[in-house]
Amino acid sequence: MRHGKKINPLGRTAAHRKAMLSNMASSLITHKRINTTVAKAKSLQTYIEPLITKSKTDDTHNRRIVFSYLQDKEAVTELFREVAPKVGDRPGGYTRIIKTGFRLGDGADTAMIELVDFNETYTTAKPEKKTRRSRRGGSKKEEAEVKETEVKAEETAVEEAPEVQEPEAAVEETPTAEETAEETKDQTADDATAEEENQPEA
Repeated sequence: MRHGKKINPLGRTAAHRKAMLSNMASSLITHKRINTTVAKAKSLQTYIEPLITKSKTDDTHNRRIVFSYLQDKEAVTELFREVAPKVGDRPGGYTRIIKTGFRLGDGADTAMIELVDFNETYTTAKPEKKTRRSRRGGSKKEEAEVKETEVKAEETAVEEAPEVQEPEAAVEETPTAEETAEETKDQTADDATAEEENQPEA
């Protein structure tokens, strides 16, 4: 009976199981996602997440502990340099298991296990939700708002535009009838005096 046995043996001996999980963990760190069966993915999840938590504090002691599990220098370097800074703010739950159906050969339940922070599809920011508007009179209100903004824009443009002073056209003053009559009287008087002076004395 297997009462209380939490470890799934996966049909392998302890040494074989340990080597397999070590290799799968190194592959997951290097490639960021791998395809396997659901049972192996769940076992790998419990195997690798404590190692990722160890990698958050980068010191020699933690590097040696992680290396004792992975036995791969390149995977350890990748874990501490690339993976740890990206998952630093996440309090656990570093991996995600997505079921991918059944394998053709033996009908095994397959899945893809991946590092959560390296999937750009799920980690991108969601678009903001638009406010819901009722259909009644919505278009009229929008048109009124557009007209108001246009009027305000025109008013500000008129206020900001400098006033252009037009040069005043020189207006010639036309002499009035009284002025012309006075001028003619003065001319006739001057002519009369000139004639009197020109006449010889008798």
